[in-house]
Amino acid sequence: MAPSLRIAIVAPGEMGHAVGARLRARGATVTTCLFGRSEHSARRARAAGMVEVPDDEALVRAADIFLSIVPPGAAVATAERIATALARTGTGLLYVDCNAIAPATVEIVAHAVTLAGARFADAAIIGGPPRDGGPDPRFYTSGPEATAFLRLREFGLDVRVIDGGSGRASALKMSYGALTKGLTALAGGLLIAAKKGGVGGALAQELGESQRELRHWIDRQLPKMPPKAYRWVAEMEEAAKTVEACGLPGAMLRGAAEFYAFVANSPLGQPLPGERRDQLTLNTVVESLSDAIADDLLAGLTDRADDQGR
Repeated sequence: MAPSLRIAIVAPGEMGHAVGARLRARGATVTTCLFGRSEHSARRARAAGMVEVPDDEALVRAADIFLSIVPPGAAVATAERIATALARTGTGLLYVDCNAIAPATVEIVAHAVTLAGARFADAAIIGGPPRDGGPDPRFYTSGPEATAFLRLREFGLDVRVIDGGSGRASALKMSYGALTKGLTALAGGLLIAAKKGGVGGALAQELGESQRELRHWIDRQLPKMPPKAYRWVAEMEEAAKTVEACGLPGAMLRGAAEFYAFVANSPLGQPLPGERRDQLTLNTVVESLSDAIADDLLAGLTDRADDQGR
């Protein structure tokens, strides 16, 4: 077994707690702070064998490596919060940002934590949470401290170094995520439009005949999307920043962000028990989101009528 290593993870969400469980199973000590987290997150962290500490200062004192695994929109705030704890304690550790953020945002995160005395590695996770018997995610990493992050290979993570400075790993994640999640948003929006236009069945049949592989991909992707939509809003906005920084238009990715915001605010985007998530199909997703559009339009008409009545 590899020598013991102390790893802090924020936060113990779907990915974070699974990563923590894998590291813990391979002999690492894994800590987290549950202040402000839901009871559901607390249960997941405890089931993963993560050790709870009371605050950020205790968290950084007890860690050699800090993994930030949060929704993209929280990456900068998390870095700034942890930087405060690092500065107060004088702790030096390796801060690894594993979030789906643009290279420009990586620079902001890196600046915050290195100014506070930490070393920094850019990382990007591609794939679902690690689980025994299933395919593991890849942790791509780049920057001067990428080789230090490689040590987590000894603890069960598939870490792969990309040559170049900080931001290269995140550029890969942005390109990959924009492709897969952008296509998912496009497919979802057009299937809903086809249904609203009365040609949903005809489109499904045509896809099955002329675009069979695409149809199979949509069948797999759409039902998994609604519970994750709230996280994908910021990811698509970060992807738009990434392509715009290259001189390309980001409007289509900002449109994907708007689509995911709509899904996140729909009934399907609310927390669902595991068994209900398993029951989602392509048809139920399209029908539910179509109904959500109708409800929004009706609410808007009612609001306008009320305004006119006043």
